Amino acid sequence: MKNQAQSKLAWVDHDSAARERSLQIIGLFGERDSRDELGLGAIRDSFSDRLFPGTSTIQTRLRYMLIIPWIFKKLEMQRIPSSEIEARARRFELQLIKPLTESDDSLGTFGAGAGQGLKRLPSDVYWAGLGDWGIRRFGGSINDYFGSLDQIYAVRKQTHVHGDDAIEESDVLTWHPHLPDPPENFPWELSFALTRQEAEFLCDAIVTAAGESLLGWLVREKRRARADRPWEHPDLARFPESIRELLQHAQLFSEVMRGAAILYNLMLAEIDSREDIVDEHRVGISDWASELDGRVISEWSLPDLWRVVRNPRHAIKPGACRFVEKWVQYVGEDPHGVVDNKEARRLVQMREQALKKNRSRFVNARAREQWSGYAGIRPMTFRWPIAQTCLEDLAHGFRRG
Repeated sequence: MKNQAQSKLAWVDHDSAARERSLQIIGLFGERDSRDELGLGAIRDSFSDRLFPGTSTIQTRLRYMLIIPWIFKKLEMQRIPSSEIEARARRFELQLIKPLTESDDSLGTFGAGAGQGLKRLPSDVYWAGLGDWGIRRFGGSINDYFGSLDQIYAVRKQTHVHGDDAIEESDVLTWHPHLPDPPENFPWELSFALTRQEAEFLCDAIVTAAGESLLGWLVREKRRARADRPWEHPDLARFPESIRELLQHAQLFSEVMRGAAILYNLMLAEIDSREDIVDEHRVGISDWASELDGRVISEWSLPDLWRVVRNPRHAIKPGACRFVEKWVQYVGEDPHGVVDNKEARRLVQMREQALKKNRSRFVNARAREQWSGYAGIRPMTFRWPIAQTCLEDLAHGFRRG
């Protein structure tokens, strides 16, 4: 395990071409295509939520955090009833594909390829994050919101007509009261470029809701730098102690458990006698083992890991904990030796079979036919790429007058 004093990529200027290139680079390090073959997703997501709350790996651009409320506020102003709101909102979201893709800042547009056939709408992707950042004030799911609008309209009318002081603000407030207004020609003209006012609002929202997280600290301190992984950030030494501790556990978890994913793929390649992939993964395990710091692993407190990663949103099951603890033991004893360690191999196979049952690739040839040869071996970076995109979008907004 090797910490790096400098980030590998310099911070870029915010002209359109440079920003597009930098966002494409971020995509190279994303986790969107990563697989959870060994049941580590709850631990990974717990780290991600603690480091970068409100984000997800399928988010693209920060201005969607404003575009979605703008859509629903506009529909609420038209008093679209609960029976019609879902269909109207869908048409509205699909309508935005054209102006976004035709803008000068279009990278990350939902539906750019699928068009009107888009299945997962931005509102579905950003709904949870809008709540986490306090931009969405309605407390339920998006379906709850659709179903509650008739009642919300009625309560608002009662408040307006009778001035009922007994009505709680939470009964009528669906969105942040200081949400910036949409652009003048919304929705006909739109891009992902934030205005300065919008950037200031989003900064305040993130810091207020998630100020103790790494995302909150980076936003508050306006610290933007390009790095492959969050623990390689050049300002690491300035992070608060609690964040540094969390990152240390996240780094160890990412680096140590990646070896189990490589071994998993190696074992599958052996079953199908795919010698080219076998050789590639043997080299991969050797390189992985050489990069680990045995002293740090031997001093890694797993009870502290479970303490810092605890998250009510993600139930980390005992089987996952036992798997991690046993794998760490084998790696601590001999990282180079795990490749041929029968117990380590058995641990990996039994874990995957326990999760997938008859769909296990170890016993199901048809499932192996759908295997690329590289399932789940991408290093975990805990949504760091999307966090960097958020920071870059904010920086670009602050540079605008």
